[in-house]
Amino acid sequence: MNILQNRMHSERQSVMFTCPVGGKRSSFQVVDESGSGEHYAGLAYVCVDSEGIKYQGVLNSEGVGIVEDHFAGPVALIISTLYQGLGVSYRDLMARQNYPLKITELQVRAEQTRFINQDASRPQSNPYKTDGDTDFCQIEVRHLVEHVSHLPPEVESHYPPCIGAKRLMGKHGQRGVCISGSRHTVLQIRPLRALRPLLSTTPQFCALNLYQLALMATLSYCPFGQRPDTTPILEPSVSFTQVPSVGNWFAEALATYKEIWRVDAGQIEAHYPLYEEVAYSRRFEIVPFDSQLYPSNDHRLGADQESPAKVHFLDDRGHANNTDTQAFVTHSDEIILIAVRGTSEIGPDGSRDIDAFQVPFDEGVGAVHRGFYEAAKVAAKFVTEYLERFYSGQTLLICGHSLGGAIALILAETLRRRPEGYNIVLYTYGAPRAGDEVFIAGAKPLVHHRMVNHNDPVPSVPMTWMKIKPSDYEPRSGLLFGGVPRFIGAYFTSIINWDGEPFGHHGELQHFMPVDLGKGERSHILWAPACETLAQHAACSLALEVYEGLPRRAGMVEQMLSAADHSMTHGYVPCSWATLKRWQEALDLNRARITDLELEWVETLLERVKQQVIQRSRELRSSADPYRRTTQYAISSLQLEAKKIEETLMRLLHLKHQALEADEVYGHHAAQPEALAVNIERWLAHAENKRKEQLAMAPPGLSMRELTASITGFREHVIGAPFDIDDLLKGA
Repeated sequence: MNILQNRMHSERQSVMFTCPVGGKRSSFQVVDESGSGEHYAGLAYVCVDSEGIKYQGVLNSEGVGIVEDHFAGPVALIISTLYQGLGVSYRDLMARQNYPLKITELQVRAEQTRFINQDASRPQSNPYKTDGDTDFCQIEVRHLVEHVSHLPPEVESHYPPCIGAKRLMGKHGQRGVCISGSRHTVLQIRPLRALRPLLSTTPQFCALNLYQLALMATLSYCPFGQRPDTTPILEPSVSFTQVPSVGNWFAEALATYKEIWRVDAGQIEAHYPLYEEVAYSRRFEIVPFDSQLYPSNDHRLGADQESPAKVHFLDDRGHANNTDTQAFVTHSDEIILIAVRGTSEIGPDGSRDIDAFQVPFDEGVGAVHRGFYEAAKVAAKFVTEYLERFYSGQTLLICGHSLGGAIALILAETLRRRPEGYNIVLYTYGAPRAGDEVFIAGAKPLVHHRMVNHNDPVPSVPMTWMKIKPSDYEPRSGLLFGGVPRFIGAYFTSIINWDGEPFGHHGELQHFMPVDLGKGERSHILWAPACETLAQHAACSLALEVYEGLPRRAGMVEQMLSAADHSMTHGYVPCSWATLKRWQEALDLNRARITDLELEWVETLLERVKQQVIQRSRELRSSADPYRRTTQYAISSLQLEAKKIEETLMRLLHLKHQALEADEVYGHHAAQPEALAVNIERWLAHAENKRKEQLAMAPPGLSMRELTASITGFREHVIGAPFDIDDLLKGA
């Protein structure tokens, strides 16, 4: 047998030759996972036979279609009619100027179906197994339509379509699902449902957003994870397989209904977000990539070629005059979610962190930290371009940790002052001060919930008196802090801001404070104290020691570099989770959020701190300080702080009998209790959320009283810890 004969023989082994004989009849039924075809009734379809002849029809009330008198062999089924209905959300997606979507009638119907299994796994049984005349396959919307770039990745099937039939169809089977001819085929379509993090759009602080946005702020440290990730992209599609990554979260995992929890590559403990199930088109979107549909995706644009990474992800590294800023943005029909990364690379990020020279805030009033401002301007340009494309009245939820929190604040205030009138809610975690008192006053209308975790040192910087620029930290920064990088030492030493307004904090403080009840019992309180002293313990362990007008704080530098309280995965995320659990417990059991014993502990703490403040004030009055202005600032601050401590105690006592409301826990979702219950049940199904955690529960055997405080966190607290240097130097 020669080579040609061998080749022909081989091909005959894998190919069935059919005779172009007409008069054949095939049928099929399109069903959901429950086996019902009602959702797909009335859909127009096109079938193509082995000779390329097209047959049009409409699915009957049971989702059944019939192809009469076709040529022998398989038939390719296509259901790709574009949506013609009146649904506003769909029409808007199809008509928008940027990345309009090719939404089909089939997609809309599939979005109205539901999964049989709660985890969205494919049904493993074949209900037609015993019927010898019926074929069964599990398919997805993308298998039947023409444009698939906006649809979710394919999920593995137990009963895929017949590959042999597709091979027999040749060029006529390139589109659609190929089914065996002269038989009946049931096609089970996977529901087009997605998960999205449950978030509240109300300006009111709630435990739900506290936890959910802590996860999103942590996710901002991850790469986007797109492959390929460099332009020009020659491939017809992109993927997001890197875990964890922003792209994998929103473009693949949640889009395919996979519950995902890893927001940090080194994360060990699982912290699942609360998810809500939504129609696929209502998910947090990652735009499609299709050079045939979208000219901006054409590889011939070179470096200007657009991809999902370029639209959704800001990575300023490696560019001329870069600020090393990183952020991501995505949106749904209700929310535009913006997360800004904190300090990640100690060199470039540290250099920006310490550039505390005050510069005018051009978009508003007052002055801001120059390093943070330069980064915020880059982020504002990126976000504004995104909003111009995809904003349609959604609430802007913005979050950031550490440096990212400071940038997020300036970014949020920049956006608030734009004429569009955005509704903005900002959550920050361990953010340093970003602007002077004039800026803070001007930004008062901005809704900002500011989290500080126990001993986190970062919120105490830059010092209220700092006004430095890079040229100021050579060479003397190295003189005061031996054994640490000069730029870090400069962060704490710098020069005194004699001519500007002091740096201040913006937003409503929410402080995680550990409570040591003795006998091995611990709890945490989440509260909003009137005084900053209690929220800044770590930054002030050496606060009372001043040398030449500057604090001796070498030890704080090391603490800042390794502080667990400043960490997201080891600090803010677990504390936020514990808060949510504690508030859920209080709400479900109609119990107070704080006990009498905890309240007594707080009162003792406040009294001890107050006495410290009074004593230090007396010492300063009697001292001969050559830096008189600094001393006067300190005395005034101490007097004011003593008043704030009294105010804090009175606030706690006044709120003692206020009951916890559901919207304080879940925000606007409290108004839909049935849907909320389903989402909570899904969350509690994870073993990690069932575990008994002392810090997430009220101490047993104690009477309960109502307060606007909650239990959270996981560290012991030392009663009467020294107060912050910034409060000494702030001025009344």
